[in-house]
Amino acid sequence: MVYKEADVARLRTIPVAGRRNKVDRSLLATPPGTDRSFAAFLKSLPDVLGARDLRAVIAGVAAAAHAGRGVVLLAGGHVVKTGLGPLINAWLARGIVTHLALNGAAAIHDFELAAYGGTSEDVESGLADGSFGMAEETGAEMNAAIAAAARAEQGMGEGLARSLAARGDLPGTDVSILLGALRHDVPVTVHTTIGAEIIHQHPAADGAALGATSFRDFRRLAGSLPALDQGGAVLNWGSAVVLPEVFLKALTIARNLDAGRPTHFLAADFDMQRHYRPRMNVVQRPTRAGGAGYLITGQHEVVIPMLVWGVVESLSP
Repeated sequence: MVYKEADVARLRTIPVAGRRNKVDRSLLATPPGTDRSFAAFLKSLPDVLGARDLRAVIAGVAAAAHAGRGVVLLAGGHVVKTGLGPLINAWLARGIVTHLALNGAAAIHDFELAAYGGTSEDVESGLADGSFGMAEETGAEMNAAIAAAARAEQGMGEGLARSLAARGDLPGTDVSILLGALRHDVPVTVHTTIGAEIIHQHPAADGAALGATSFRDFRRLAGSLPALDQGGAVLNWGSAVVLPEVFLKALTIARNLDAGRPTHFLAADFDMQRHYRPRMNVVQRPTRAGGAGYLITGQHEVVIPMLVWGVVESLSP
């Protein structure tokens, strides 16, 4: 056996001065200085990769809000149960969000926080004896609100919000995003998946009411999307499947009705890990006709506060 070896003496090298670098000292992070404001913190981040993308999303959302364009927020259940509802309410109060879309889990966590002051049970221990998801009040009261919304020809989001509002003083009034959307006249929709929510386990669950109210919310979401055109923003926070699929179909309806619009908007997905549907259905496919797409990966409870604070800071006088 004869082994061949590369003749490294014949290698060609190039001068470092002639090489194109992706990183130079102008892009590096800066340590804390005398200015300890949040704006200074954002500016101190290195101008590379995720930090650069985060700043671009902050600038895009702030620009959309400043110009009066649509900012559609899609929020999954984990976002609510990790304590980020008050931050969403801060955006609602400032008129930044023009449509709030929740999956079923987000609506349940928010309803429980509003009505009972707590949420997020121990699934594993409850599954063992069949008690998981069987809280009497949650199932009875949410299903009653949804049935009433169906009779009133309301969407599920509107029906749940109005049901909470009618009850007066609640332990979580100030943190509820359902109530926050109602208080600030922002459309709120809930996009349920039959059989995937704990309230569907209860005897009071009415499939026809669930379908009618969530289907109406699907059409309401489609009706809000034209405001994204030419400078709006859509943000998906923590929904890996349901909301990206719903958004894609709602966007199809909006474009079908308006000669291919909306286009040229910002789309960003925020999640702990990257998933196929948010990447394709929110970030990439919708922006191929124009716009910008971003994937921000990190813990919701760390990254989303930076986004929220950054946008508020950008819009402050």
